[in-house]
Amino acid sequence: MRAQHGRHEAHRRELLPGVTLRSGVLVVGVLLLQLGFVLSYVGAFHAPTPRSVPVAVVAPAGAPAGTAASAAARLDRLPGAPLSARPADDEAAARQLLQNRTVDGVLVLGPTGQDRLLVASAEGGAVSSALEQVLGQVDASQQRTLATTDAVPAAASDARGLSAFYLAVGWVVGGYLVASIIGVSNGSVPASRARGAVRLGALAVYALASGLGGAIITGPVLGVFSGHLLALTGFGALVVFAVGAITMALQVWTGLAGIGLAILLFVILGNPSAGGAYPAPLLPPFWAAIGPWLPPGAATGAVRGIVYFGGAGAAQGALVLAGYAIVGAVATLAGPGRTTAELPAWDASVGAAARGAVVPR
Repeated sequence: MRAQHGRHEAHRRELLPGVTLRSGVLVVGVLLLQLGFVLSYVGAFHAPTPRSVPVAVVAPAGAPAGTAASAAARLDRLPGAPLSARPADDEAAARQLLQNRTVDGVLVLGPTGQDRLLVASAEGGAVSSALEQVLGQVDASQQRTLATTDAVPAAASDARGLSAFYLAVGWVVGGYLVASIIGVSNGSVPASRARGAVRLGALAVYALASGLGGAIITGPVLGVFSGHLLALTGFGALVVFAVGAITMALQVWTGLAGIGLAILLFVILGNPSAGGAYPAPLLPPFWAAIGPWLPPGAATGAVRGIVYFGGAGAAQGALVLAGYAIVGAVATLAGPGRTTAELPAWDASVGAAARGAVVPR
């Protein structure tokens, strides 16, 4: 009788013969993630448009006071507001703003109508190209000429400054994949706080190995970045641990759905807003706003800062990632002790089936 009742209950949970309710829910979740991927990537990249790109303006030597401020005001009034211009005292001060990542370009006005544009392709070649196009059109309309100089170039082996983005994405992918594997292998919720600490410890070891591996590949192996092995190793370990800890926490509190939430956060929203192919000034407002606060964007900006800008901007990215690491670790340790009834049925079954696995539980 009990066996008959069990078969009856199993049939009641099937949407179609052989298709359970659990499978149906997971398929719908995958469909939503897939459509979200398309929406996010196409929405971010389909029409890159410069929006308030920060630019410094330098007046010619001996020009009347207010010349640079007047030129900056005219640039601010361009249709569509592609630029956000500010005057600079002289070229040296403007170059420092460029090196500090305060501006993305410097317009040096020439006394005879021959202007110069200083850019930093290390920040992403797309912004440099956009500035050259916008300011070239402005100068052409005023019968002036524009010559472009790359004042902070990307390395010869770092085409369009994209290597920092791909390195950051590699670290992010490693972080959420290893955390997902640990959760799937032994259940989403550790059996005790001590076991949760073991998981975090294992994650830390993996993060250090991952950070070192990424730094070696982009440094001595491929020769993309040189002279930053220790800095990139430490920062990479922070990226991997932060992403992994948040992914663990999401699984602890939401079960297997946490893996989908991690993909939503880091891949669907994080990658297109990270400033890789198109930095923030070329992205729509939503993606430009969230990019620096998600791990892919924080990591991409910090790696560029470490490698090309003397550390400028790296501290902000490190603080963002440290916040993820702390929140993830605390939430992971706060979860153990909850009963399996507090998770969806399939999460409890995964945990039960995984007993005895070798991954730290």
